[in-house]
Order: sequence, then structure tokens, then C-alpha cells
Amino acid sequence: MNGIAMYTNLQAKTAGELVATHAPLVKRIAYHLLAKLPDNVLVEDLIQAGMLGLLEASSNYNDQQGASFATYAGIRIRGAMLDDVRRTDWTPRSVHRKARQITQVMQQIEQETGRDARDTEIAALLEITIEEYHKILQDSTCCRLFSTDELDNDDHQASSENILENINEDDFRVALMEAISSLPEREQMVVSLYYDEELNLKEIGNVIGVSESRACQINNQAMLRLKSRLLNYAPSTS
Repeated sequence: MNGIAMYTNLQAKTAGELVATHAPLVKRIAYHLLAKLPDNVLVEDLIQAGMLGLLEASSNYNDQQGASFATYAGIRIRGAMLDDVRRTDWTPRSVHRKARQITQVMQQIEQETGRDARDTEIAALLEITIEEYHKILQDSTCCRLFSTDELDNDDHQASSENILENINEDDFRVALMEAISSLPEREQMVVSLYYDEELNLKEIGNVIGVSESRACQINNQAMLRLKSRLLNYAPSTS
């Protein structure tokens, strides 16, 4: 067997081991999401989509890029599941629009200040109260922020490309993992507990000393912050 064949076989074996080890994660995520989705969504469809996401993650993961495989795969599995149910999207468009406004304001603040955008700053630029800001985070159903909703034509971000559709781009994988690692400490902890340790939001709230709804808000804010930091990502043309 030549070197190329041996390397290919090793890659396939490694990917197969990752899929076999993390296959139960797909089922857990599917049932976790099912509770947040309409009755017409079947868990079998979520699992099928999630397995495809897991296969992609296992083929593309690089352990030198910051995030653990469980965190990386968890995000990709959820993204694949949510993409699959996009055609029966039940979230009001106004919620998506407000979430996109938050990502844009976050990006603006962080570009101007060189640090993480604060809740109060985001709310002030949006000209809403902090309570209204937290309500938007609550309404932006947890983990739904990487779905493939198209941006409105009048949004300043003209591209309608879904961030996670570029997941097999080497440079995007690096950007995503670096973005996860750069989150504020509490947001990074919530993301790790949710995706890596597979705790539910109530359990996460107990760990960090907040309510379940606040844990959901923090998780959603982390997802929006990741999206804001990847808004200008452009696939490599090489």
C-alpha cells in the first residue's frame, strides 16, 4: 500500500471513530431541539440531518485550531438539523430581523472599541431598554441563530450566504474556532457547558448562578457574537 492510500485509510478510520463515538450526541441534540420545534417536525428527520452534520464535522475537524471536537461537532450538528427544518420555519421574521440587528451592532461596537460589546452599549445603540434587549435574546430561540435564513435586501450585509454552509472551508474552520475561543469568559463557559458537556439550560443556570432564562439569553448572545465576528467571512477563492 502506497503512502497516499495509507494516509487516506488513516483519515477514514479517524473520521469513522469520531462518528461512532459521537453518534449518541446526534440523538441527544435531536430530542433537545425537538422540544423547541413545531409538532410536524419528526425526530427521525432531525437525526438523519444531524448525522450528516456529524460526518462533515468528522471529516473537517482539526484539533490544532482551538475548539474541542464535541463543541465543533455540536454546533455543526445543530446547524444541519436547523437547516433541514428551514422550509417549515416557524419563527417570526421580526425575530430574525432583530437578531441580525444585534449582530450588526455588536460588530460595530467591537470594531470601534477593540473589545467585547456590552449589553448596555448594544441596547443603547438599538435605542431600546436593557429589558427589551434581553427579551429579544430570549425570543431568539436557543441555537437557532445559525439557521439559513436569508438576509433582507435592505440589510447592509448584502450576502445571503449561510455561515455554516462554508464549514468545509479550511479558513472558515479556523475563523470559527478562533471566534469560539475569543468569546467573553462567561459566554465561553456557557457554550462549553451546552455543547461540550451537554448540560441543559437549567443545569447551566445552576452552575453559573443564574436562572434558566438568563442562561438561554447568555447562550443566544454568544451565538450572536460568533455570528457578528464572522459576518465578513468570505470563502477562499484559491
